Amino acid sequence: MNNDKFYKMLINEFKNINLEKRVSMKEHTYFKIGGFADIVAYPNNIEEIQSLIKFCNENNTDFFVLGNGTNLLIRDKGIRGLVIKIDDNLSNIRVDANKMFIQAGAKVSRVAKEALKHSLTGLEGASGIPGSIGGGVTMNAGAYGTELKDVISNVKCVDEHGEIKNYSKEEMHFRYRHSRVHEQRLIVVEVEMDFQKGDYDKIKSDMDDYTQKRNDKQPLELPSAGSTFKRPEGDYAGRLIDVSGLRGIRYKDAQVSEKHCGFVVNRGNATCEDILNLIKIVQKTVKDKHGILLEREVLIVGEE
Repeated sequence: MNNDKFYKMLINEFKNINLEKRVSMKEHTYFKIGGFADIVAYPNNIEEIQSLIKFCNENNTDFFVLGNGTNLLIRDKGIRGLVIKIDDNLSNIRVDANKMFIQAGAKVSRVAKEALKHSLTGLEGASGIPGSIGGGVTMNAGAYGTELKDVISNVKCVDEHGEIKNYSKEEMHFRYRHSRVHEQRLIVVEVEMDFQKGDYDKIKSDMDDYTQKRNDKQPLELPSAGSTFKRPEGDYAGRLIDVSGLRGIRYKDAQVSEKHCGFVVNRGNATCEDILNLIKIVQKTVKDKHGILLEREVLIVGEE
């Protein structure tokens, strides 16, 4: 369908939802890379997400749900159809004893701080993860030996037809950087977490320690999508890249970080194509030297 026509239809149908046309995706990803999205919608609640998805289906228009954009690489031609943005517009957190109910747009770091405030232990290792809970649950994000699945008890999703689905921790099929979301076209909208009561000072000390380690070891001063590659069994992507002689290697403005070889960073004006070319160089070199094919952790979306 013609973009202008669909945009006008959206405006008529969803008068309470903020809508924008031709939006640069560089402003919506940590990599600061990506072309333009045709239309971006900012829903105010779960019901509006459902309605937008159903509307897209009824009008044969593609949709993509975007969170905080921390583990995402958007192609240079951008995204066609509708982007549904889940961010601060859906970020409520409710605490009930040892349980926490979190909307998908809440940042993982904010949830960790809320847990600390109530002396709830279990998210210390993940406290420095920059993404949203929705994206974190989707990829079962983790750090320093912990994963989000460790404290998750239930996940509320919207499926590709706009219907609500609830899944227990076991039904989410969590494993390393994987969840049921990858198996079906699901959108995480709310998460229930179950914590243990802990000691405030110990939780804070651990969080401070992990934050210091992250600041010391990771190239936080440059745009990236965090760890570019998944951890290969029995080894580390960063170590394999380093011993393959690739520390600091560049392809235009895309670079393997000199500070942490597991990160590919944007030195300023890298395109998606530049990043992907560098990823291919790294994968081929490590495979040739060590017989291990590094699997991408960063997700790639958009028009090819």
